[in-house]
Amino acid sequence: MNGLSINLATIRKQCDMRQAVDACLAAGITAIAPWRDQVAAIGLGEAAKLVRDNDLKVTGLCRGGMFPAPDAAGRQKAIDENRRALDESAALNADCLVLVVGGLPEGSKDLPGARTMVHDGLAALLEHARTMKVPLAIEPLHPMYAADRACVNTLRQALDLCDELGEGIGVAVDVYHVWWDPELEAQVARAGDRILAHHICDWLVPTQDLLVDRGMMGDGVIDLPAIRAMIEAAGFHGHQEVEIFSEKNWWKRPADEVLATCKERFATVC
Repeated sequence: MNGLSINLATIRKQCDMRQAVDACLAAGITAIAPWRDQVAAIGLGEAAKLVRDNDLKVTGLCRGGMFPAPDAAGRQKAIDENRRALDESAALNADCLVLVVGGLPEGSKDLPGARTMVHDGLAALLEHARTMKVPLAIEPLHPMYAADRACVNTLRQALDLCDELGEGIGVAVDVYHVWWDPELEAQVARAGDRILAHHICDWLVPTQDLLVDRGMMGDGVIDLPAIRAMIEAAGFHGHQEVEIFSEKNWWKRPADEVLATCKERFATVC
């Protein structure tokens, strides 16, 4: 389906990567975004073959990042792991490597210090990213994740890093994480051609779990067409990538039903 990508987390409980690709193809969907654990489970060579043989577009590989660590050895380990993630992204011909940058190191309360570690980790990774021709996509996460998952929480913060670091780095705009931001429109416009990915789902009210209760598009309160209009005005006309973590709902349904609903909502809501 033109313009629709499925982040394979959306059907991760139902399918391995092979099964997910088969289900997407059966639904007429030819763009995907796998996770590294899904790739590793079938092997990078097999995953790359699946992509090539089925002429799939890979809108991103999830995920790199997690740069902060309590000591220099831990920070270097994260950089080395991110270099491997870039190699995997290149093998899959992915549009970008999506980065969840990491939160506070264990035992720390120093949020500015964690953000400095993120900056330094990105800087150390950029040369390899440029060599592999895989851009880094910083995904700012909702502030509720500042401690444990991502200390970069707004597009402004992410773009400030992009400004400092230069070519080869941009942002992934995930509506679940940024819909609330009063600066959203201005920062999307600022991002321009540094928008590398656009992730969609919905924010349910009430939200039962902050991690694994994302909603299907149209079931929550996010104005998806308005955000898409902002992103297109900024110059991004790429795929919208459905990324839904849903322990009590969508992960319990058959994959073909989930994908059919994604297609229907993409056509009617997004």
